Amino acid sequence: MENSSSTASAPAAVVTGGTKGLGRAIAEILAANGFDLYVCARTPADLESMQRDWASAYPQRRLHTCVADLADKNAVLRFAEAVCNQWPRLDVLVNNAGLFVPDTVSGGSDEGFEFLLRINLHSAYYLTRALLPIMRPHRRGHIFNMCSIASLHAYPNGGSYTISKFALLGFSKALREELKTEGIRVTALLPGAAWSDSWQGVNLPVERLMQATDVAKMLWAAYQLSDSAVVEEILLRPQLGDL
Repeated sequence: MENSSSTASAPAAVVTGGTKGLGRAIAEILAANGFDLYVCARTPADLESMQRDWASAYPQRRLHTCVADLADKNAVLRFAEAVCNQWPRLDVLVNNAGLFVPDTVSGGSDEGFEFLLRINLHSAYYLTRALLPIMRPHRRGHIFNMCSIASLHAYPNGGSYTISKFALLGFSKALREELKTEGIRVTALLPGAAWSDSWQGVNLPVERLMQATDVAKMLWAAYQLSDSAVVEEILLRPQLGDL
């Protein structure tokens, strides 16, 4: 699905899990700054709602959408194929899709551990590999990986999540080293608690958590640097600290 208004020369960005929370805020700041987007999510109704919003808020920008469960490697590869068929070049890739499911290393299930690895780590790994062929020839581009404070410090009752986010930061570091001579920048985003759907119903003052737009603004600031500079990691926390 897509809206029809576009300019042929607009830069192109992919945002996974882009209909809500951090992903939605990132998609909006990119659209506001002239990007066409390809967004995926698991829920068709969320993508349809985003299309309607885009037609009103960003009528000059093209929004492509794809229903995809990125815990499924085949769905990741189908999404990548759709992007490559649409665009010969990709300027920004935001590997944002991810989930938190509470568990412990000793008490969690094998299935839960493997699921969080697939959605939080494998999706970014396989999608990046599949999209690099439309980035490398141009020797420019920026890849953002949505890591977490949990990439640095273990979350209580967050065994599998912490493991997956530590691994995602390792993936970002390896990718940065591999691509630094090819003109492609790699940035790991490590936000603490920020308002999103996962915090709905929590009885906390608005100012206690960061806004999703705070993370999006930092991504945009990193993107705007000259080609000779890269922010390798962005660490953000609520002013009063994490919960």
